[in-house]
Amino acid sequence: MAVAFLLYVIAEIAAIWAVGSAVGVLGTLGLLLAGAFLGSWLARREGGKAMRAFLAAARSGRPAEKELTDGMLVGLGGVLILVPGFVSDVLGLLLMLPPSRAVARRWWLRRMEKRAVQFANRRRGPVMVVDSEVVSEEPRREHPTVIEGKVIEG
Repeated sequence: MAVAFLLYVIAEIAAIWAVGSAVGVLGTLGLLLAGAFLGSWLARREGGKAMRAFLAAARSGRPAEKELTDGMLVGLGGVLILVPGFVSDVLGLLLMLPPSRAVARRWWLRRMEKRAVQFANRRRGPVMVVDSEVVSEEPRREHPTVIEGKVIEG
C-alpha cells in the first residue's frame, strides 16, 4: 500500500510539473481551480441523481445495489476531485461520468461478490453441492462423547 501511495505522489508531481512547464504557474493554478469547480458541480449533480435513483429503488422494494454503488463511486469521485492534483482530478471525473462509472460499478460489484463468497466459506467451512443441494458432512457434535466408569490407578 505504501508503494502505491508513493507511486501516486510521484505521478501527481510529474503531472503538475508537466502542466506547469507547458502553461506556466498561473495557468496550472487556474486549471486546478477550474477542475475543482467543475468537479464539485458534477459531484453535486450526479450525487443528486444517485440519491433519487436509490430512493426510487427503495420505494419500489427492489434491490438497490446498483444505486448504492453509484452513490459510493460519486462520493469517491468527489473526494478525489477535492484532492489537489491532476491525476486525482482525472480519476474523480472518470468516476463522475456515467459510462466510466458503470465500468467501475461492475468491477466493484464482482469484487464484492467474490469477497462475500470467500467470507461465507471461511465462516461456514467447506461444503459439498450435489444436484444443486448443499450436502453437509456428519453433524458436528459440540460435546465429546463421555463414557462413564471408574478410573483405576495401579
